[in-house]
Amino acid sequence: MFVNQRLFATQPMTRFHIITVVFFIFLLGCKKDTSEEVRDPNEQIVEDEAALVTYLQTHFYNYEDFEAAPNDYSIRITLDTIADTNSDKTPLFDQVTSKWVDVTYKGEVIPHKLYYLVAREGKGQNPTKVDSTYIRYTGNLLDGKSFDNRETPIWFDLTSVVTGFREGVPYLKSGSYSVNSDGTFNFFDFGQGIIFMPSGLGYFDRAQGLVPQYAPLIFRISLYTFNTADHDGDGIPSMLEDLDGDSNPFNDDTDSDGTSNMYDPDDDNDGIPTAEEYDADGDGIPDDKNDNGIPDYLDNTI
Repeated sequence: MFVNQRLFATQPMTRFHIITVVFFIFLLGCKKDTSEEVRDPNEQIVEDEAALVTYLQTHFYNYEDFEAAPNDYSIRITLDTIADTNSDKTPLFDQVTSKWVDVTYKGEVIPHKLYYLVAREGKGQNPTKVDSTYIRYTGNLLDGKSFDNRETPIWFDLTSVVTGFREGVPYLKSGSYSVNSDGTFNFFDFGQGIIFMPSGLGYFDRAQGLVPQYAPLIFRISLYTFNTADHDGDGIPSMLEDLDGDSNPFNDDTDSDGTSNMYDPDDDNDGIPTAEEYDADGDGIPDDKNDNGIPDYLDNTI
């Protein structure tokens, strides 16, 4: 089984390009009640963790459906309470994986625990946290209320979404497709999973649409495909501009001009675009004309 979707009716598959779509639930700017004092994030982490653990211990997903039909890509992830006829189900808590994600708040680095579950890994490649992804998703609060539901897949630049979403999606792999005569696409072999995040990896004190302040969030996601991003068009994939190797290209700024290398077309601010300095001789290796160990595109003396 596969999922049939219309991707771009007027564009063939070969013309996939990065489209940054910032849907309303992912906008970082929003109004809040300024009369209320912002909660201490370290205290909020404790509250959110307790709420997430309780949810994970008392809920399950339809893992048996995935086990029974591993090639049926019409199956959606569903969540339900462990009770009555479902009392023998395996709780999410026994199936999720957790990771720590650092968030800087007023100069303080605060680790937050993210939980994720891979229901179906997918058979393609994993995107990075700064790539452009083509996904379908549903967002829920812990009480089950849906605050967003995207049935028609959409392109998301992962640099433009909430932190927990950006950190969780790369654990899924892309899928494959076939093209129908009517211009629609059949997607299969794609990854499906769930992200459970504390409010500090979501909107924290910012109420957003149907999402209240300090709300942990759940996202069920299907990752169809992705494009490797080069945000500044300098010929270097954005993730490869993570020079210090901390998996966070947002904090790499060679010329200290306030713009991360991944967004800066002239990384060393020498007036020569990075695209012209990176590999001028075309040998596939970053140029270093003076052999000082610093590539020309990062060396403002060249």
